Amino acid sequence: MPSCPMLLVTRMLETASRNPPERQIVITAERRQFLKRRWRTTAPDGTEFGFDLESRLHDGAVIHRQDDIDFIVRQIPERVYQVPFESPAHAALVAWKTGNLHLPAEIFDGFIRVLHDDAMKALLDREGWAHSEPEVLFQPLKAIAHAV
Repeated sequence: MPSCPMLLVTRMLETASRNPPERQIVITAERRQFLKRRWRTTAPDGTEFGFDLESRLHDGAVIHRQDDIDFIVRQIPERVYQVPFESPAHAALVAWKTGNLHLPAEIFDGFIRVLHDDAMKALLDREGWAHSEPEVLFQPLKAIAHAV
C-alpha cells in the first residue's frame, strides 16, 4: 500500500467549519503549537500535515478539505491559575505583580488567567490570593516587547 505524501498547509481555508461534526476530522494541538509557523502532525485518519504558515492558526480553523470532509485544528485545554479581582485596586496589584513574572496571561472582567507555573504558584502562596485552577482553552494576550 503506497503511503500518501505529506500535505503542506500554508494558511487556513476558513476560520471555522460549516460541516456537521460527522464530516470533520479534528486535529488537536497544544497552545504552543499555535504559536509556531512551522510544525508537523498526523490527523486521526493517518493524513500527515506539514505547516509552513503565513500567519498563525487559531482554534477551530479549517486547514484542509477533502471529499467534503473538513480537517480542523482544535487547541487542547490546559490548566491555568485563575485569580478573581476583589476591587479595582486589587486588580491593579494582581496585574502588576503577575506582569513582573512575564508569564502569558488572559485578562477578563473580574479575573485574570495566568499560565500554570511554579513562579505564579509561589506568588499566589506568598500573597495569599484566592484562586482556582480550571482547565480551559487558554488564549493569552500577545506580547509585544517595547511596542511604540
